[in-house]
Amino acid sequence: MTSLQLRRFVVRREGGLWAYEHALERAGLTPIAGADEAGRGACAGPLVIAAAVLPNGRRGHVPGLADSKLLTAAARDRVYDEVVRRAVCWSVVVIGPEEVDRLGLHVCNVAGMRRALARLEVSPSYVLTDGFPIRGLPAPGLAVWKGDRVSATVAAASVLAKVTRDRIMAGLHERFPAYDFLGHKGYVTPVHNAALDVHGPCPEHRFSYVNVARRANGDPRVPGRTLLRMATGRDEGADQDVELEEVLAG
Repeated sequence: MTSLQLRRFVVRREGGLWAYEHALERAGLTPIAGADEAGRGACAGPLVIAAAVLPNGRRGHVPGLADSKLLTAAARDRVYDEVVRRAVCWSVVVIGPEEVDRLGLHVCNVAGMRRALARLEVSPSYVLTDGFPIRGLPAPGLAVWKGDRVSATVAAASVLAKVTRDRIMAGLHERFPAYDFLGHKGYVTPVHNAALDVHGPCPEHRFSYVNVARRANGDPRVPGRTLLRMATGRDEGADQDVELEEVLAG
């Protein structure tokens, strides 16, 4: 069944975070998988993509579930444990900064979504993704604007991705304490840029990001072609424009 056919099924606002899932259940489209990422706007550390299938009924109503960005770190950890315990299945894909530099952020994001969904132990009948549509999925899908705030399965995936990435960044903080990865998680902040000014980039930085490349001092890992595409806006991936704006804002 296509997304056009699904229009006859009403997504009721009173359904809250589970409204999309309830509408799909009424249409007989279960199981439902949600997918989301963490680290797209960061200039250091990995891109992490997660997918999750929640059970129908009360067990699928994870206590405290919400967009991971709206939760405190302690609340995210609690919700993470509940998602892992309750989910029918879930998966996480970690894409390192070297691959982001080599292939580009948008390509890695799309490929990571496909890989995360393909790794699920149960094949979904329908897929909800956050923000933009993904071709080549194992089932029909719908891109939901701000999906991590309006879809339970996407929110569950966002928590899995965010907590996984935060734990990776905590480990990188132990290896590279000068950058304060524990504080900003690799995102562009004044503290992060100040550390780059003093120490230059480390191997965990994304050299295709403008603020990192500016401080690389001729490092051969800077991919000039990628930087040119970002600077001129000629990259096919729409996310490159967002990436550039976020970097320049720092």
